[in-house]
Amino acid sequence: MNDRPVATAAAVMAAAAAQADPERAVNSARFFQAKPGGYGEGDEFIGLTVPLQRRIAKQFRGIGADAIVELLASPVHEHRLIALFCLRAEFDRAADDAARERWIELYLAAVDRGRVNNWDLVDSSADPILGEYLHARDDRKPLVELAAQQDLWRRRVGIIGTFAFIKHGDATATLAVAPLVIDDRRDLVQKAFGWMLREIGKRVDSDTLTGYLEDHAAQMGRTALSYAIEHLPPQRRTYYRSLR
Repeated sequence: MNDRPVATAAAVMAAAAAQADPERAVNSARFFQAKPGGYGEGDEFIGLTVPLQRRIAKQFRGIGADAIVELLASPVHEHRLIALFCLRAEFDRAADDAARERWIELYLAAVDRGRVNNWDLVDSSADPILGEYLHARDDRKPLVELAAQQDLWRRRVGIIGTFAFIKHGDATATLAVAPLVIDDRRDLVQKAFGWMLREIGKRVDSDTLTGYLEDHAAQMGRTALSYAIEHLPPQRRTYYRSLR
């Protein structure tokens, strides 16, 4: 007998509500800057840990596209993150390229509608969903196009999506978006950009990272540079900081 819950958006929301923690919700709203003027302004929280959200998503294996779209439309942050966990699982399970493409279209539509609109939502989805799809097709163009936009979250999707290429030993996608984001001093862009550069040095080739820094450290923002050089020896970190 199959005791898996019916995979509807209402069922997911009910499962989330059953685990809600009002005190954690207050702290989460503060952490994700849901205050007026914050980058997460207007977001609502019910107070779920990320591991708990992952477990809820696993309960609804096989959830359909319409239910995911409904969850992504929710003002509740955790509903959207659970939706993205579900989307990733269904993307990974897709039987063929046509099915994977439909999930990618759904994901990009959510990005365009502003439903992937906080750093954890982006970081949980841009690389394993969009980035992996594009790497399999040797296609960097959509990431470059996203990184070229001024919208914070679209730009971060473009940057973080390059992580999939880095994990496969390919720095070219990150280096392709770098000229578009290097002058953006917004904190969440700086951190994403520096993080990807650091990962190039760690996972691809340290010479590629240091070569980039030799040419561009002087132009980089302080935060991006600090992230990029984090794993370098102290003397090298001091040297690259001196170039600014």
